[in-house]
Amino acid sequence: MSTSTTPDQRVDSPADDHTPEARRWNRARVEDLLIRNSMVLVLLLVIGYFSYESARFATAPNLRTILIASAPFALVALGQTVVILTGGIDLSVGSVIALSAMTGARMVVGHPDRLWLAIVAAVVVGMAAGLVNGLIVSRLNVAPFVATLGMLTAASGLAYVVGHGAPINGLPPEYGKIANTNIIGLPAPVLVMIIGFLVLAAVMKRTSFGLHVYAVGGNRIAAEVAGVNTRRTLTSVYVISGALAGLSGVILSSRVISGPPNLGQGYELDAIAAVVIGGASLLGGRGTVWGTLLGLLLIQTLNNGLDILVVPAYWQAVISGVLIVAAVAVDMWATRRTRT
Repeated sequence: MSTSTTPDQRVDSPADDHTPEARRWNRARVEDLLIRNSMVLVLLLVIGYFSYESARFATAPNLRTILIASAPFALVALGQTVVILTGGIDLSVGSVIALSAMTGARMVVGHPDRLWLAIVAAVVVGMAAGLVNGLIVSRLNVAPFVATLGMLTAASGLAYVVGHGAPINGLPPEYGKIANTNIIGLPAPVLVMIIGFLVLAAVMKRTSFGLHVYAVGGNRIAAEVAGVNTRRTLTSVYVISGALAGLSGVILSSRVISGPPNLGQGYELDAIAAVVIGGASLLGGRGTVWGTLLGLLLIQTLNNGLDILVVPAYWQAVISGVLIVAAVAVDMWATRRTRT
């Protein structure tokens, strides 16, 4: 008696489901499925727990709150994603947020007619910072950690220079509307976040640039042999990261209608956490935009739920740290498991 196989069935699967080999194979498939979707399961468990503990959590207004809080953070995480996929890291984004926000605020204060010019200027400043990072990493072969750490310090100082050591206040009401305007029923920052994820996911999956990013992160020397312009690719990812940090600075400063020189402090670490929790490897070459979205939602949902339950901030930091370490540990274990 012959058995038929479906097109998507693995060729090495045992024909008899009742043999020990078949049971081991089926168990391995279930384990692989659970590993691949472990963060989805964690997110569902977190949502279920907070929904049980508080009736305020699973409500439409609270969902809106989570999405609004996620938007500027998401832009930074998207930029960090493309950088980490090349095997790099961008520690400067928090300070770039502050510098971009201060630049935009300086241009628009007292001149509401310069609103769009201020937005463009903030994004350009972020791109310029990213360009410097990218050139130092790609042309001078300076380690990304060192290059972006230097930019973190420099951009932070420049943010205070732009504001003469103080926040920039007195921004026109039009500037505050950037983060508080609804478009097709969604807050503008949330719409920008959604578009950002869709566009970058398409770019990474369907363009040669996305292929080059993965190739550089997988093996830079092999990518160069294959004809990839690795210097241009490396420079580009840092420019993208800087531009998105600049746009995030505009959204954050618009939300508070002010230009604080310490805006965005710590965002670089949160963005790295979202990318890593989403399954990306810090060694480069592995990760997805949708994984970053999952990591982002998990962090923001966790923070929101802990705030609702009035958990002290220091315990929130402990829980987030444990989550990051657990995510990395699971990722490394899964990688070793697939190689054996």
